[in-house]
Amino acid sequence: MKLLSFAIPCYNSKDYMEHCIESILPGGDDVEIIIVDDGSKDETAAIADRYAAEYPDIVKAVHQENGGHGEAVNTGLKNATGKYFKVVDSDDWVDLESYKKILDKLREFEQENTQIDMLLANYVYEKEGAKRKKVMRQTGFPRNEIFTWSDIKHIHKGHYILMHSVIYRTELLRSCGLKLPKHTFYVDNIYVYKPLPYVRTMYYLDVDFYRYFIGRDDQSVNEQVMIRRIDQQIRVNKIMFDDVKLNEITNEMCRKYMYSYLEIITTISTILAIISGTDENMAKKDELWAYMKEHDEETYKKLRHGVMGQLMNLPGKGGRKVAIGAYKLSQKVVGFN
Repeated sequence: MKLLSFAIPCYNSKDYMEHCIESILPGGDDVEIIIVDDGSKDETAAIADRYAAEYPDIVKAVHQENGGHGEAVNTGLKNATGKYFKVVDSDDWVDLESYKKILDKLREFEQENTQIDMLLANYVYEKEGAKRKKVMRQTGFPRNEIFTWSDIKHIHKGHYILMHSVIYRTELLRSCGLKLPKHTFYVDNIYVYKPLPYVRTMYYLDVDFYRYFIGRDDQSVNEQVMIRRIDQQIRVNKIMFDDVKLNEITNEMCRKYMYSYLEIITTISTILAIISGTDENMAKKDELWAYMKEHDEETYKKLRHGVMGQLMNLPGKGGRKVAIGAYKLSQKVVGFN
């Protein structure tokens, strides 16, 4: 068994996938790199096959019909043999020194016969044109020790775990029934969210591991691209709302954290509709809130009457301006697109 499996979903990634792969190769025989060619039309498949031939004990190349990012992650998980599992997007990369520290820690766990469900590290916004790189830390989590949900003392507003931050135990992902939808963007939120109630032990290593490139015009997190794909954002929002019944989670801190996560995703869905300014998207926003009210009124009320829910649903043009202003301020503070 490998120690750590990396899945790299690739679709027409010839221009940047090699940088990603090369950053992971120094893990040597303790890791496996599963390059999932998701029906690419360029030289992605050939590059994947070349690495698999050159590093047969480390790299696997898997080719499939186009199914989108989520299906590529599903395929990576299906083919993984490592005890732990990590997704790295093909235009991102990992920091070498932080990588070494993470592998050392995972090896230490193995030597001590210790098992954790989730390892967390920092990610860095490698934003195009930005001189200052924003480091996203796991604020409020104990550092450099194994901890549980009950050891977390406070949930910081606006903090949530991204796919970039997390390494899951492979069998936990399988046993919780994780399966991401095909042909849908923004499924990374489902990937992180759905397994959380199954997580018992965690470890936060305070290193700047994942380098998250942001700035291409065609990138899925570009604001205008997200507005065009608002149907997919709302679909993910509904899946998260339906997949986990928050009032059934017995651990209070886990429940609070997941509520905060769902609140952020719902805020994003809502603000995208408001920014677009179209009647069609405003109707989609209203339909989302109506859907939540119909399917789980208790969670709906908590979301709707919370600070963010009230802010995002202020009436009239003035209310929408306030909501957009708050969103723009958070962009500057956090540094996302």
